[in-house]
Amino acid sequence: MDRKKNILLIGGGGHCVSCIDVIESNNQFTIVGIVDQSKSKDESILGYPILGTDEDLPKFRLKYDYAFVTIGHMKSNKARVKSFELLKSLEFKIPTIVSKTAIVSAHSSIDEGTIVMHHAIVNANSRVGKNCIINSKALIEHDNHVGSHCHISTNSTLNGSVRIGDNCFIGSNSKTVNNITIKNNIFVGIDSLVTKNLSEPGMYLGSPARKYK
Repeated sequence: MDRKKNILLIGGGGHCVSCIDVIESNNQFTIVGIVDQSKSKDESILGYPILGTDEDLPKFRLKYDYAFVTIGHMKSNKARVKSFELLKSLEFKIPTIVSKTAIVSAHSSIDEGTIVMHHAIVNANSRVGKNCIINSKALIEHDNHVGSHCHISTNSTLNGSVRIGDNCFIGSNSKTVNNITIKNNIFVGIDSLVTKNLSEPGMYLGSPARKYK
């Protein structure tokens, strides 16, 4: 196998299962195994072995160039951010992964560590930061800017010229109107409609979305 195309996955939960399917779809990498803090080496996920824990990563770096964070982001993204920063400190190459069924405009950019999942769309003149999840059927319209460590969840829609900061979560089936800003550390719940700028960190729910106290 080509060493340059071998890849380690970091995190063996439900999101890992979806990531495996996307990685297999684009035929760019060979998954050599999974690193997980809570699973034993006699376990496997979709046929891929558990190789060890984070403590083994310096050893694995001697064998493999590429690694990718496959930890989910629901209530918190702290584990994703920690793993991403650990991989960077060990000088792993962290690719961008795009499903074969996704559409990403040639006039948009996706930064390292981000995965664009099945049937998601990123339209022209949009930017997506590092270590993000653009989940299945999410729509990022033209002229959007999504910060780093964000999760744009399943079937959600960011309409034109939306700005989203770092460490944000946009829940499934949620929508934004055009030309709004959602600042850092904001969680938008499932089925919400964002009609105005959100600046204070916290959770927002409903249609229109209001801060949950």
